[in-house]
Amino acid sequence: MAKDVKPTRKNLMAIEDRIELSERGHDTLEQKRDGLIMEFMDILDQAQDVRSELDENYETAQQKINMARAMEGDVAVRGAAAALKEHPEITTQSKNIMGVVVPQIESSRVKKSLDQRGYGLLGSSARIDEAADAYEELLETIILAAEVETAMKKMLKEIETTKRRVNALEFKLLPELNENKEYIEQKLEEQEREEIFRLKKIKNKKEKEEKEEKEAAEAAAPAPADD
Repeated sequence: MAKDVKPTRKNLMAIEDRIELSERGHDTLEQKRDGLIMEFMDILDQAQDVRSELDENYETAQQKINMARAMEGDVAVRGAAAALKEHPEITTQSKNIMGVVVPQIESSRVKKSLDQRGYGLLGSSARIDEAADAYEELLETIILAAEVETAMKKMLKEIETTKRRVNALEFKLLPELNENKEYIEQKLEEQEREEIFRLKKIKNKKEKEEKEEKEAAEAAAPAPADD
């Protein structure tokens, strides 16, 4: 690639500017990458906690619903579920983490009181209420898990993109620019040496010609007359 660059002072200055700009960009991207990794590790810890909580809540919900079915029967459980009138509402917003837009999920009407569930006190039992509580808790954990998992995937994708950009600068662009810089500097030094040699040769030739002209003039001058 270096041989395709014309060895001129102008190109040398342009390449030096590009090297300086690329080095600044490399440093900025490295800082961004490190910051993203730190944020990702925090989200990863949160995701692990949420996954553990999700597993626990799922097991609890399954136990509660199985107990309700065993004690009250499938018909009563299905009837209580069918009585639900107000369904949970999910809204999504976004937040910015180190330049990465991640979702922020908000939920409402997930946890309900007995009268909000629709079946009333007479149409329910302690077992059905416990199962409803467990599944409402499970749903809130699922919503939180969806937010955390999505954020983690987006952060990981941005980290990989930033790492590729850092590597492209560090292992491709900057080495090529430095190679071009060294090539131009070498060629300019060669041109300078050749110019110095040329000027010195011209000077020596001129001095030689002047000397020869002087000697010729002296030889051609008439000898002084004897008294």
